[in-house]
Amino acid sequence: MSEDRDGRGGAVRVREHLWIPMPDGVRLAARLWLPAAAPHAPVPALFEYIPYRKADMVRARDERNHPFLAGHGYACLRVDMRGSGDSEGHMPDMYSEAELADARHVIAWIAAQPWCDGQVGMFGTSWGGTAALQANIDAPEALKAVIAVCATHDRYEDDIHHIGGCVLTDTFEWGATLPVILAAPPTPCAGDDWQSLWQRRLDTLTFPVEAWLREEGRGSYWRHGSVIHRAERLSRPVLAVGGWTDRYANSVMSLVAARPDLVWGVVGPWGHHYPDHGNPGPAIGFQHLALDWWDRWMKPGKAKPDWPRLRVWLREFDPPADSLTVRNGRWIETDAPKTCTTPWVFHLNGDALASAASAPATGWEVPFDLGVGRALGDTGYFGREGGLPLDQRDDDSRALTFETAPFEHDVILYGAASVRLWLDGGQPAGQVALRLNDVAPDGASASVGLTLRNLALDDDLDAPARPLPATGRSVEIPFPTAAYRFRTGHRLRLAVSSSCWPLVWPATVPAGPRILRGVLTMPVYRGDPPDLRHPLPVALDLPAVKSHETLAAPPLERWQAEEDGAWVHAWAQPFTELHYLETRTAFGFETSAEHRVLPDDPVSASTRVRHRQRYRRPDGTAEIECVLTARTDASAYQVTGRLTVTWDGEARFSREWAVSPARLLG
Repeated sequence: MSEDRDGRGGAVRVREHLWIPMPDGVRLAARLWLPAAAPHAPVPALFEYIPYRKADMVRARDERNHPFLAGHGYACLRVDMRGSGDSEGHMPDMYSEAELADARHVIAWIAAQPWCDGQVGMFGTSWGGTAALQANIDAPEALKAVIAVCATHDRYEDDIHHIGGCVLTDTFEWGATLPVILAAPPTPCAGDDWQSLWQRRLDTLTFPVEAWLREEGRGSYWRHGSVIHRAERLSRPVLAVGGWTDRYANSVMSLVAARPDLVWGVVGPWGHHYPDHGNPGPAIGFQHLALDWWDRWMKPGKAKPDWPRLRVWLREFDPPADSLTVRNGRWIETDAPKTCTTPWVFHLNGDALASAASAPATGWEVPFDLGVGRALGDTGYFGREGGLPLDQRDDDSRALTFETAPFEHDVILYGAASVRLWLDGGQPAGQVALRLNDVAPDGASASVGLTLRNLALDDDLDAPARPLPATGRSVEIPFPTAAYRFRTGHRLRLAVSSSCWPLVWPATVPAGPRILRGVLTMPVYRGDPPDLRHPLPVALDLPAVKSHETLAAPPLERWQAEEDGAWVHAWAQPFTELHYLETRTAFGFETSAEHRVLPDDPVSASTRVRHRQRYRRPDGTAEIECVLTARTDASAYQVTGRLTVTWDGEARFSREWAVSPARLLG
């Protein structure tokens, strides 16, 4: 072991690599940090379990968290999931049975080590946070508490694949990115035969996007690993942390509502980040928040937190902009939303949201316009800076809109709004997109929430709906949870369309449903929520001494254009590289995406994503690239992928996929 010292904790001993054996003979690779102050005394242990390569890919991020916690008396491990990084085995898809079982075996192995006192905590962000929630279902005895950051509790509704059964184009970016991560070479830490391990991994590499598209209804595929369907079996305390700019933010309030006895929540203004690097800000000190949490559950003499169930950033109007450094608003603390809100009901009445229903009318035709969605941005799923929703006025002008009169006092949306629509029968099953916007006195329209519904699915989103009866159908469409203050003089606008391109893959039929009537229900906070009485810690620049350098790169570029009659929406993240000084390695990556559609032809929609990673090490250089293209016809997706791998500039491996999953959305 080597010794290192974090500027805000005690001395730490680091073991770069160790093996954790699984019952089937596969070994998982881990990096270990131990407090140096008591080298032979057992201490509680914490671990993070992800496929993002302990040796290089997120090494800089690991060193913000694990040395700090180890310096305050914990053993800390970063474990590569099977089939990734330096670990052995095969990863066929996300959240496989083997992956979930491995987490429990890792907990048991850690608890039995001489440096562990038998208590284990689990934490992580995104996939790692979700893994922590999954391990908490009927948790093993050694697991004492978890922290889930930017995690999903519902893989179908609150991830990067679907909203309301509608396919997000971000699923194609992830479909190109994950194979590149899994195709990267193990390091020599994996042993002298790491080349053979790499080749076996390449030979069994899969293309998971096929399953993500094939399983268009919720069904058993997406229910697997979604803890919200088994919330009563969550066994240990959960600290759920999210950010309003992230698609996963809905998990926090939902988990608190499902298990107010076991879950505490924090939601800030940021995107898909650990909150010490939260953007937009203000960021918070995640490491001290986590330390306080672990001390309360795993150190002697501590009591359970006296925190409120929720500490959230109460958003309010920000002039729409591609990028914000700090959002308007303030921190508040509350109990679960249902304990402090009253439902407000608005009826669709002409072009208004009114307190009373209108007399019977002919209803409203929902426009089909592929221009709706161009102002919604692209940030939230992968933590990129910028790409926030722009002024929604142009999108609103292309949609069916209903709005309130200017509010005579502040109104706070707190929780999940929902819309019930009564639809005319005898129509093709397409999709409906709903946006809640805050309209300022000067007319600027800021996005507050987005939700969608694939009308080809039944009410549970599980399976194709029965043919729409001639008498019509009603559908309940929930929005994600929110904490948002509409200021006096502002108006609430509901915008309804049947497309939301390029965020959401369009229906094939260029026609929207006909609405006969509709109701918006909004949970409104009673009174004015209190400011924090339990302050959140200040973000620190950790570690004090950096072991990496970042090669400066141009900022991410975004553009829209018209080419050969098609609307083009594109962005590119230029090549960025991190140099790790201790290991003399470098990890670099770049990504680009392009979405095209002819304005009057939804079947012309196409997406192309290119993702490349480079690993420069003393023993050689690996480059891995995947290019994915997606199109559709009236009955199926047409997706191709090409993955290429080189080692020291020479071709090492290539694979092509072509899949055509059937689609339900007409």
